[in-house]
Amino acid sequence: MANFKLTRDLQIQAQTKIIHLVMDGLGGLPRAEDGKTELEAAHTPNLDALAGRSQLGLAVPVAPGITPGSGPAHLSLFGYDPLEYDIGRGVLEALGIGFDLQPEDVAARGNFCTVDEEGRITDRRAGRIPTEFNEKLVVLLRDIKVPGVQTFVEPVKEYRFVLVLRPTEGQTLYANIADTDPQKLGVPPLPAEPQDEASKATAELVNGWIAAAREILKDHHPANSLNLRGLAKDPGLPKFGEVFGLRAAAIATYPMYKGVAKLIGMDVLPVAGEDVEDEVEALRGHWADYDYFFFHVKKTDSAGEDGDFDRKAAVIEHVDEAVVPALLQMEPDVLIVTGDHSTPSALKSHSWHPVPTLLWSHYCRPDGALGAGGAEFGERACGRGSLGVFPATDEMALALGHALRLTKYGA
Repeated sequence: MANFKLTRDLQIQAQTKIIHLVMDGLGGLPRAEDGKTELEAAHTPNLDALAGRSQLGLAVPVAPGITPGSGPAHLSLFGYDPLEYDIGRGVLEALGIGFDLQPEDVAARGNFCTVDEEGRITDRRAGRIPTEFNEKLVVLLRDIKVPGVQTFVEPVKEYRFVLVLRPTEGQTLYANIADTDPQKLGVPPLPAEPQDEASKATAELVNGWIAAAREILKDHHPANSLNLRGLAKDPGLPKFGEVFGLRAAAIATYPMYKGVAKLIGMDVLPVAGEDVEDEVEALRGHWADYDYFFFHVKKTDSAGEDGDFDRKAAVIEHVDEAVVPALLQMEPDVLIVTGDHSTPSALKSHSWHPVPTLLWSHYCRPDGALGAGGAEFGERACGRGSLGVFPATDEMALALGHALRLTKYGA
């Protein structure tokens, strides 16, 4: 885990640049026919060649055996202990779409979903409805009134939206409230249960809003219901630039990842489109302005959650072809390639498996050829790498050290 006091005390200025390439949900599980994971099955000549000049390892986002959500997993990559700095996804989604979140607001990520005649969930994501359909539904939900509270409902993307509750009559809202999504099919949504006495009144308000929303949605198949996740308030985390001495920028296309970057004080760069090529152009256009770049790729995770092994491998191949050479052409001083967590297509969900990680710099000790056919970037090669199985929170300290941005500790 990054020791923030230590990194503050030891940080020194340097004209060096760090890129953190994060392929969301990168880790996978071997398929039956050849024993290869999605990363190992993908044709990745650029990553494989880079692996031969790098140090490899497997990063643990939270703790062994613990499956992380996207928020904790990304905080871990940025050096924040996710067990100490707990944050609900609602705040990340709200910040990610540029919502002006206030300290007393409670934010929740909403998912439109599909339920059958008995109220049982048949699709947790409502068939990934188009964002345009989402926007029409959000307009309807804005008519719901909650006593003593101002409500905001904003579209995010596809089946996702944000609900924000803001107190208007001197009351205080509390957010220690459980998700309503049971995370499985064939069962009804859960109530928004308070997890402490202070959150009881807020949970009642939330349940009232949910009941009204579901009544409005009941005839709008496939988005005929909804769930709320990650109810939270802004926790006021330490700022990334202060603890690591870096001018930091985030390059992402999905709001949640913009949100986690904003939460810790990174600048979120504008991206002209939805493709990784657009993200590369954003990097090129701002290369001179920042020391650290968080470069996020979402579609690896989406394919894994859909159970599509071949599509996930294809996304990795596209990153290898369109992103990796472009990043190397920028001549960074440190390049880390990893994921926030594993999303094996075999499980169709996040998992607890450590994440393959590659660290390249001018000052690393290369592991060389660790794959069966030579240098290779994959789970098994990373399992034999010199970084070992290590906490993902160590990646920032490793990056700073390799970028010559930490002075000596002690006499």
